[in-house]
Amino acid sequence: MNKYAHNQFKCSEQTLRRQEADLRTIIDAIRQAVVVLDPDGTTLYANQVALEITGLTMADVEKNGFLTRVFHPDDVERVRAERQEKLLLGTPFEFEMRALLKSGEYRWYLNQYNPLKDERGRIIRWYVTGTYIDDQKRTEERLRNENLVLREEIDRSSMFEEIVGSSKPMREVLKQLEKVAPSDSTVLILGETGTGKELIARALHKRSRRATRAFIRVNCAAIPPSLIASELFGHEKGAFTGALQRRLGRFEAADGGTLFLDEIGELPMETQIALLRVLQEREFERVGSNQPVKVDVRLITATNRNLEAAVAAGNFRQDLFYRLNVFPIAVPPLRDRAEDIPLLVEYFVGRYANAAGRKMRRIGKDTLETLRAHQWPGNIRELQNVVERAVILSEEGTFVVEESWLNRESSGSPLRKETLSVLAEREMETIEAALAESHGRIAGPSGAAAKLGIPRQTLESKIRRLGIDKFKHKRATSG
Repeated sequence: MNKYAHNQFKCSEQTLRRQEADLRTIIDAIRQAVVVLDPDGTTLYANQVALEITGLTMADVEKNGFLTRVFHPDDVERVRAERQEKLLLGTPFEFEMRALLKSGEYRWYLNQYNPLKDERGRIIRWYVTGTYIDDQKRTEERLRNENLVLREEIDRSSMFEEIVGSSKPMREVLKQLEKVAPSDSTVLILGETGTGKELIARALHKRSRRATRAFIRVNCAAIPPSLIASELFGHEKGAFTGALQRRLGRFEAADGGTLFLDEIGELPMETQIALLRVLQEREFERVGSNQPVKVDVRLITATNRNLEAAVAAGNFRQDLFYRLNVFPIAVPPLRDRAEDIPLLVEYFVGRYANAAGRKMRRIGKDTLETLRAHQWPGNIRELQNVVERAVILSEEGTFVVEESWLNRESSGSPLRKETLSVLAEREMETIEAALAESHGRIAGPSGAAAKLGIPRQTLESKIRRLGIDKFKHKRATSG
């Protein structure tokens, strides 16, 4: 290189440095994260906003590996090859990536790459601007989850679409529903299997200020205990075998709306602890992550179990029970609202006759009497199934249910056996709770019989029939 060419090079280099110094002064004044790269993508400089966001220093920025230090490993892996290819192309491009903030949390940013070229068209610098889009990304993820859940709900056949009934017990339930629905209070819905607890939960949601947002239902009894935490709180990629990608849980899907946890009494103890944290702090952590996620969710729960008895037996956390039992609503069994049966039958007959393309002009009087007299161990769900089947079997025009057929179906059905088993279990839990509270004492004003409001002899008989160890609570007290 001759002296003239050398001087020209030195002059160009000085001019570039001077221009770059001026540019750094300018970009430090910009209230947006800006990063400067050399032509191959190595980080040269980050403005003050970028340093404030990440908590890094210029010394940190100038070290190799800035990309992998600032951005989420999954995002770096996702865009690395494509980023390098587009740097070589030399045209503007952009990526959405999660940046690690100085708070230790990852947040979504839109990174837009723009090249600076010299007079010959050669790239001498890349300028990258980072725009905060985390709120937008969370909204998009929530909408995707809401759409997914909506498709699931459409596929599921709901028990019935409206609350049907005008009996005194149901009027009382509706009165409670109207009072608590507009608030954000946690509601615990109590009732036997098949009484329509989910219907009450949906009605609470529809009458709340969250009605336009998602209603997410989770049946805690239907999910294996090992998967329930992932189902509720989501998981990160690689959190466990088979976790091939990040997944949002039902709490995030319900953000801004209502989460209905059915069969809450079946929740494993470790998940009860996590749920308690959500209720207390309005945040949780995904499985495989230690980053808290904030949520705004109204919680409605339901159970057919005696949770007080479960607390006494050590199967349910007392502090969680108090959190859930803010506003209990007890849904009456069908046998306690027999006057609603004609309305329910008429409703179901119309529904299933329309679906089957049949015309039912009248309901037999004897049939109504038969249905009123039945005890309905399966409650509304059993009545619904009976009506659907009878619509198919009845002659055109008149809806009829044979008493012998109904009794045979009820007494021999798995549903009745299951219901009787549930009732026996509930009775056992109630007696266990009373014995625990009275420290094993049965007789006397502070004994379990008095607490239950039944004669001592009756309680003794039930204890023998159910195989309850009445001495257990005395041992626990003395020990």
